[in-house]
Amino acid sequence: MEITIRKHRRNLSYEDAATLAEFWVLAEHFDRSLYREWKDHWDERGYDEYIVVTEGRLPYCESPEQYVCRMETRREILAVLALCTEKQRERFLLHALYDLSYEEVGKICSCSKSSVQASIDAVRKIFQKFWK
Repeated sequence: MEITIRKHRRNLSYEDAATLAEFWVLAEHFDRSLYREWKDHWDERGYDEYIVVTEGRLPYCESPEQYVCRMETRREILAVLALCTEKQRERFLLHALYDLSYEEVGKICSCSKSSVQASIDAVRKIFQKFWK
């Protein structure tokens, strides 16, 4: 029996309970990451600053200089990721963005822990070369 689940704007199909269990582990990590992002926002405001906003004070607005710096950093990161192979990029992003361990990334990508570690180390070396 095939099961299709829509989670975080993705349609994912599963044929057995083992892959479904792996999916729920990934979903729980993703939910924890979203919770952390909600609590400590990417725009450098803490959750308590949002409470201040609801009490009638002005919200935080980044300056034009901060916006330009953030956009430049984003472009540089995307440029470095473009230099990586598809597998390296996928493994690195699963580890960095979703806070998954090497073992968990290996299960998702169907590879060994050592190959995940080698891929992530290769991406880190590319980042280090880029910013030297």
